Amino acid sequence: MQALARGAGAYAAAEAAAASPLQPLLDAVNAPTQLLLGRPLIGDGANGGTIGGVGQPGQPGGLLFGNGGAGGASTAVGVGGGRGGDAGLIRTGGAGGQGAFSGNGGAGGSGGLFFGTGGAGGPAGAGGIGGAGGAGGLLFSAGGVGGTGGTAAAVAGGAGGVGGSGGLFFGTGGAGGLGGAGATSFFTGGVGGVGGAGGAGGLFFGTGGVGGTGGVGGTALDPGMGFGGAGGAGGAGGTGALIGNGGVGGIGGLGAIGAAGGAGGHGGNAQFIGNGGNGGPGASGAIGGAGGTGGKLLGLPGAHG
Repeated sequence: MQALARGAGAYAAAEAAAASPLQPLLDAVNAPTQLLLGRPLIGDGANGGTIGGVGQPGQPGGLLFGNGGAGGASTAVGVGGGRGGDAGLIRTGGAGGQGAFSGNGGAGGSGGLFFGTGGAGGPAGAGGIGGAGGAGGLLFSAGGVGGTGGTAAAVAGGAGGVGGSGGLFFGTGGAGGLGGAGATSFFTGGVGGVGGAGGAGGLFFGTGGVGGTGGVGGTALDPGMGFGGAGGAGGAGGTGALIGNGGVGGIGGLGAIGAAGGAGGHGGNAQFIGNGGNGGPGASGAIGGAGGTGGKLLGLPGAHG
């Protein structure tokens, strides 16, 4: 553990060296792995650009230390954002790129093999689904947060992205993304998007991620001729690890004036030891989510939202 911590400090020093006379030495260290494997030994991956309207994936971080590069944003209609790059042994995965109109957000990159949070999912374009958060690293890491669903272009908002799963051994699942807002319309507003589900906890120890909040219902510009949109339902909480609690369900989205709020998301289930997650509260009097089940060996069920 101490050696890894010292290594992380060395990585920070290496980043500082990038603007110093030591940069040629760092380049020499990175050259062999860059040539053979297409990635440096130490350093952050490059961010993805946009080519022909398509967001490119972020580059992976250095094999030892390095954050993944962020995915590029897409601009061509219907095209999703680029995926974030994976981290090296220690660091954080890159965030997914922004989706274009009706395109989904890009998925976040995976966290470092030993330590590192998964990258956040990218936000969606209008009406698209938010990108999934990246998975946490192998040992002790949290999953990335799901991306926000796209605000509706026509009717319903896009769903939030799913949170990334926690690290294999230990780690909390990432929170689900926020549902997109419903469309504003002259007559009837669109329904808010459903919040993203929380990510699962790590395999052995870890709490499931919190479900995303449902999207806000769209406004009717002439309420005398129509109705505002209902809020989106909250996302479900993530499943706990073998030892760990289920995630809390997401909050229902607020409805527009005169419209119903969204229902709360269901709490996540525990597996063997742990309590079920509490259900999320509904908005504006809507029904709350059911609590998750407790662990088969030991645990209490979650409360109703």
